[in-house]
Amino acid sequence: MTMAGRHLSRRSLLNWFLGTSGGSLLAVLLYPVLRFVMPPPQPEAAAGAVVAGKTKDFAPNSAKIVRFGSRPAVVVRLTTGEFRAFSAVCTHLQCTVQYRPDHEMVWCACHNGRFDLTGRNVGGPPPRPLEQLDVVVRGDDVVVSRKG
Repeated sequence: MTMAGRHLSRRSLLNWFLGTSGGSLLAVLLYPVLRFVMPPPQPEAAAGAVVAGKTKDFAPNSAKIVRFGSRPAVVVRLTTGEFRAFSAVCTHLQCTVQYRPDHEMVWCACHNGRFDLTGRNVGGPPPRPLEQLDVVVRGDDVVVSRKG
């Protein structure tokens, strides 16, 4: 056989077919794995402001996890009655944090990360403070929004 002016043996033709078949099989097997490992980017849902609930829903020294865009937020009512809100995503490994009323702090159960009521990391492995959010009481509604 000749291919583009050169002689092609049966063995080299068979090697070519086996090589392209093996490469195609590898691509067919790896494609779904790569699509699973690297999901398509999804834009962040633009949450300008979210109503976290009514003031009567928050007892002093309590908290509530609310959906803020595509991520959770934790809204805390201090013993003084003041409200604070933070991103509920730990800055260490993205676990969801929770409020510990017995210690009056925000706590990450994954690796015992601790944050004070200003969002500053005070213990455990979290490398950065929690993102602070604005809280405004409008009438009877507790409204959470991004700072700025």
